[in-house]
Amino acid sequence: MASEPVLAIRDLKVRFRTNDGPCEAVRGIDLDVAPGEFVAIVGESGSGKSQSVMAAMGLLASNGEASGSIRYRGTELLGLSPARLNAYRGSKLAMIFQEPMTSLDPLFRIGAQMAAPLRRHKGLSRKAARTRALELLKLVRIPQPERRLDSYPHELSGGQRQRVMIAMALANNPDILIADEPTTALDVTIEAEILALIAELRQRLGMAVILISHDLGLVRKYAERVYVMKAGKVVESGATSAIFERPTHPYTCALLAAEPHGRKAPPPPDAPILLEARDLRVSFDLSRGFLRRERAVLHAVDGVDLSLRRGQTIGIVGESGSGKSTLGRAILKLVPASGQVRFEDRALTGLDRAAMRPLRRSLQAVFQDPFGSLSPRLTVGEIVTEGLLVHEPGLSRGERERRAAEALAEVALDPALRNRYPHEFSGGQRQRIAIARAMILCPALVVLDEPTSALDRTVQASIVALLKQLQARHRLSYLFISHDLSVVRAMSDEIMVMKDGRVVERGPTEAIFEAPQQAYTQRLIAAALKC
Repeated sequence: MASEPVLAIRDLKVRFRTNDGPCEAVRGIDLDVAPGEFVAIVGESGSGKSQSVMAAMGLLASNGEASGSIRYRGTELLGLSPARLNAYRGSKLAMIFQEPMTSLDPLFRIGAQMAAPLRRHKGLSRKAARTRALELLKLVRIPQPERRLDSYPHELSGGQRQRVMIAMALANNPDILIADEPTTALDVTIEAEILALIAELRQRLGMAVILISHDLGLVRKYAERVYVMKAGKVVESGATSAIFERPTHPYTCALLAAEPHGRKAPPPPDAPILLEARDLRVSFDLSRGFLRRERAVLHAVDGVDLSLRRGQTIGIVGESGSGKSTLGRAILKLVPASGQVRFEDRALTGLDRAAMRPLRRSLQAVFQDPFGSLSPRLTVGEIVTEGLLVHEPGLSRGERERRAAEALAEVALDPALRNRYPHEFSGGQRQRIAIARAMILCPALVVLDEPTSALDRTVQASIVALLKQLQARHRLSYLFISHDLSVVRAMSDEIMVMKDGRVVERGPTEAIFEAPQQAYTQRLIAAALKC
């Protein structure tokens, strides 16, 4: 490299103490980042990508330890006290985390959380920090930014929360921006804009970028150099063009070749209807303060109808905030809704919480944010078998252990890992744990809310294959909510396209992809083919 690295990592090793003995997450890697350079780190979940940069930020879990050398402009960061590291974190090195809901404080409004680092690192007044926070929300294209400053994290969609995290990371014009799966929660039309924004700021500010991503299309488009990691080691590195056009390591070749493929076999024509929804509506009152006269109402789901057969998958797509996830929660009776929902020809609309409890076994969900839905105090085995304690209380502990082992094996996780805790797993591994927890009860309907968004391409393909196998074996029905249209295409019989709470287009999967009728659908599909 022509210039002195702004970040130089040498022989970095990261180890975690676990109930099953030490776990070697990173095994002696070297990595350099020049000033203003755009570097990407790719690899499967559990390859050590995130733990490498977490070590650089001094953010390893309490049972983790790092050795080697991490130098920022010649200053050794490894071993610095938290107080001394704080002089670098947030101002010199900033990080966008993979799971925004666990990074935002649910008790504070967005504006207050954005203002805190601005006041600490820039010394801005309360008013000036709020003004700057508003500028940043506009920069990352948050709709209604003035209103969002006073919103709580739970009032934003997953994509909107991620954009808030990006705005916070960019607030102090850092020297190095570490982006750990920054577009995981974003729909296809926004993710390209966000990466373009980061690239633009990098040019304007001379900022270096480290991108950790399983989206190889984005890596190819924006990164200048690539490091490929497998099992805690760098197996290949070099210029992006060379890595993509002339990969030398078999693992790199496998990554580049991975893509969800195949088409789902349709359910039998006479398959019975499992779920029906008619004129489903969900509204949220956004008014604040008891003296406020004007009532602001958000119609998150606005008159949606659907009919789902046994063994069928309906893909639900649309931009962040379109109402996809809210629709899924309304069908599961997790949010108040009006309209009619029938499951197995039984009306769910008037059922209270107690009456719904016996049906929960048949109505399962896998949510977008696996870390937020997994208890940090339970082992993976305990998490996966939570439902069995409720729905099969007569099972012995040994039988629950056996069922947990089978469920973990089905989602390509080693059953021997069931005594570990969620924080000891990568984001993709945590999502597989969440899938195992849902599948262990053999439900009839599963609402899959971005189930592959945190997974790299090689694991996505295996999860898609697994979901198809389980569906065929047990005649499962899926509502598949996703912004990843390639996965939706591989999984779905039909597609519903949502915008502003309404269904703007629906039809058989191939008809939607080959001949979309609405301009909005055409834009979504065009964005998905950006790379």
